[in-house]
Amino acid sequence: MSMPSHSAHGAGVIHNIGYRRYTGPRLGRRHIAGALYSQTLQGSFGIGRGMGAKLFPWFLIGCMMLPAFILVAVTSQTKATAVELNAYTMMLSAIPILFIAVQAPQAVSRDLRFGTLSLYFSRPLAHGDYVGAKIAGSFTALFAVMAAPLVLLYVGELLISAPFFSTTLDLLKSMVAVAILALMFVVIGLLIASVTPRRGLGVAAIIAVLSGSFGVANVLQSMAEVFDADPHLLSIVSPVSMYDTIQSFLFGYPPSIGVEEPSFGAGITVTLTAVAIIALCGWLLNLRYRKVASA
Repeated sequence: MSMPSHSAHGAGVIHNIGYRRYTGPRLGRRHIAGALYSQTLQGSFGIGRGMGAKLFPWFLIGCMMLPAFILVAVTSQTKATAVELNAYTMMLSAIPILFIAVQAPQAVSRDLRFGTLSLYFSRPLAHGDYVGAKIAGSFTALFAVMAAPLVLLYVGELLISAPFFSTTLDLLKSMVAVAILALMFVVIGLLIASVTPRRGLGVAAIIAVLSGSFGVANVLQSMAEVFDADPHLLSIVSPVSMYDTIQSFLFGYPPSIGVEEPSFGAGITVTLTAVAIIALCGWLLNLRYRKVASA
């Protein structure tokens, strides 16, 4: 009985599976930061993620846009006075708060929880690049959500024969004020979210800080009116109240609290406080991720 020969099958075989060294261009910090910005912006709307991640942000966008559609439809039929652009954001300020409360932890908490920051910083990416990309991506998303209904109201006003120049100027003023509010929301939300890798805790903390401070500011401002004090100075307690005072001070819109526009002293104090909050939160975010990068 003959034994099978292993000469044909016993020898080792080297397979060429096509691995080659990368010889193309190696992109630097600017392209990495740009990719982080794009990832943050898309993630804010659930793009590239599952259906569950898309439902809540787009539901909030619908809640932000629906009243504007209704107002445009009503004013076009009845020729009634349209809602002032500056007042719209104040009426629906809870929606941007919910949006940033959900999306800020999504932008930074997951990187902390899954330990991906060490991979980011192993590349030529500085901690400032990471922070700047996250702020820019989150700000772009939130500003788009807040600005879209204002553009719709603006178009609606033009369709009912509103003066083009004054209406366009009102839109530009409202955009500046909304940009300030959105930036305050973003830096505060990201700073809170960067402290904890637990997304649920970050969401709750952001809602508590932004909504709770608005409630406290309303109470304090109402008490100030009772005692004939300047209620506008107390708006520094809340970003939403500061937004109301700033747009009244800079652009002459009627404030939501009180019947008089803020004095120069109160207006400049609140405006500088808003700038200081943005700068301080940005510095603290850089400090936070400098520590993470060096760990």
